[in-house]
Amino acid sequence: MSAYESFARVYDMFMDNIPYKEWCNYLTGLLKEYEVDDGLVLELGCGTGNATRLLSDAGYDMIGVDNAPDMLEIALEKKEEEGQDILYLCQDMREFELYGTVKAIVSICDSMNYITEDEDLLEVFKLVNNYLDPEGVFIFDLNTVYKYEKILGEQTIAENREDASFIWDNYYDEEEQINEYDLALFIPEGKDGLYRKYEEVHYQRAYELELVKELLEKAGMEFVTAYDAFTKNPVNEKSERIYVIAREHGKKEKLGDWK
Repeated sequence: MSAYESFARVYDMFMDNIPYKEWCNYLTGLLKEYEVDDGLVLELGCGTGNATRLLSDAGYDMIGVDNAPDMLEIALEKKEEEGQDILYLCQDMREFELYGTVKAIVSICDSMNYITEDEDLLEVFKLVNNYLDPEGVFIFDLNTVYKYEKILGEQTIAENREDASFIWDNYYDEEEQINEYDLALFIPEGKDGLYRKYEEVHYQRAYELELVKELLEKAGMEFVTAYDAFTKNPVNEKSERIYVIAREHGKKEKLGDWK
């Protein structure tokens, strides 16, 4: 789970091709569809805070959780520059803690794929259910098995820019459904024009939707629906990214019992 140490320094540079505004417009549309128009929202795996800040601009009281201190340091710098009221917490999503419940929890940019064990994903789902308001909404995305098998697996992606370069090798194990990212970064340091090489290894897990449903329900949550990313279309065999929507389950019944 410890990733993005060196990459944090150049993450935003290399991620400038991600249309965060469009992604967040889609996400806020889903939140509003489930009557989450404002209030406390938690983002799991917030990284450098790109989506967190956009959701804050959209009127939500944001909390961002990530386990990479270097990424959160950049998120905090952005927060100070823009004067936003965002709470960032350095926590592992498998054991995150909040002071109370929130209206919604979101997680995008394949953060959930970084959870590589069924038991750990189940624990995340249990915590999500625990920290959501009664019938609160959980929205998260996942890279699909199809994407790892047919698009990323065994591919090398490289980019050479004036300020930094990277080589990203992918190795997908179909049996384990684990994609290994071997990342080599070349970052200029000092005034002599020399580059320093950094190496990181990341792992992501591909999950079948049926297993995700099973784990959500085992965690006590209600699976609502899943979409082919950025549409309202059903998930299909060539979906590369999907969005899953689930609801908190159980608190309303308990409140009724107490009354």
